[in-house]
Amino acid sequence: MTGRESQILDGVLRVLARDGISGVSMRAVAREAGVAVGLMNYYFDDKSGMIAAALERIGEQDAAMVEVSDEVGAEDALRLALGRVGDPELLNVDYLGLRLQLWSLAAVDGRYADINHKAQLRYLDGLRALLAAARPELDVDTASAKAAEILVTQNGMWLTTILIDDADLRAQALARCEEIAFG
Repeated sequence: MTGRESQILDGVLRVLARDGISGVSMRAVAREAGVAVGLMNYYFDDKSGMIAAALERIGEQDAAMVEVSDEVGAEDALRLALGRVGDPELLNVDYLGLRLQLWSLAAVDGRYADINHKAQLRYLDGLRALLAAARPELDVDTASAKAAEILVTQNGMWLTTILIDDADLRAQALARCEEIAFG
């Protein structure tokens, strides 16, 4: 991905978070990204393509949160991954509002649903791999079930954070994820 394309996708995400799907247009994103409208057409055929690319980018960021790392031990890598969803960059109303917009789009558009589904599967696979490395005694089905339960808890924490800004609730959710993983 080029620097310009990344700049444009940042603009798509900011416009989508701020103005919703109805606010996303080639012109609005070009203005937000500080590029010419013509450049937008070079990278993306239409609004749908821009949004799809933004959704894929979010999926890549999610997958990176659960990548296996050789820099730390398996248990520490799992703990780090579990804690990443509680990062203040992610736990703010603007970012979480963006995620809610993208989840809503996935509910009404098959193309976005497919991208979202594949991203969720990559995240679950990464989480399952981290669990398997940290807890080699777990069979594949148990590791998969724990990964799914952690994902549900994490998504619940994100949705709750949109409604109630309560650090204690977030801490409880993060502790519950560790309990699921290591209990």
